[in-house]
Amino acid sequence: MSFSDPAAVANYADGPPHFVPGFADMQRMACVLLAERAPADARVLVLGAGGGLELKAFADGQSGWIFDGVDPSAPMLALARQATAAHAARIRLHEGFVDAAPAGPFDAATCLLTMHFMPVQERSHALRAMRARLLSGSPFVVMHLSAGLDAAGCARWLARDAAFAIANGVEAGMAQRRREVMARDLHVLGPAEDEALLREAGFDGIEVFYVGGAFRGWICYA
Repeated sequence: MSFSDPAAVANYADGPPHFVPGFADMQRMACVLLAERAPADARVLVLGAGGGLELKAFADGQSGWIFDGVDPSAPMLALARQATAAHAARIRLHEGFVDAAPAGPFDAATCLLTMHFMPVQERSHALRAMRARLLSGSPFVVMHLSAGLDAAGCARWLARDAAFAIANGVEAGMAQRRREVMARDLHVLGPAEDEALLREAGFDGIEVFYVGGAFRGWICYA
């Protein structure tokens, strides 16, 4: 989608539950994993916070956490403010990329459904910047498209992604257009490449906690 298109932004909240298998359960599990080490009054950094879906889920689940959310899209941040209005006193939003995030230190961090928009060099920088803002041993949860080490494998998983969306009630033409945009514009790495970038950025204890179609999520530690 275009994160500057008003109609697309207005309908954003309907997208992930239709396109991402087990989306709500993935968010709940991410919150559980963060809470294993994050204190009751944790300061949490959320990269790719536009839309506010994970901010709302985490704030609903943990009444003592405070959040800094970062996103480059002003319209998506406006949507996040609406979605998280009940928790506004605990959330600060920052327009920009990872370098717009406060220096921290943070007790936990997440980056959900965002890394596949970044070329490898940008992704590496973002991971290193997130690691630098975390207290030693703090948890980091990351989840995005990660499938196939070659063009054929990636194409196969994108086809399955579109088929899932259609089975989940998305109009076939829309699912196909989304598939074409993903194939053209996204930067989908294989799981081994994604894990290597996490290690290179200084994270350890890397474990897969979620696999849903072409999406994969990890928990790791600074």
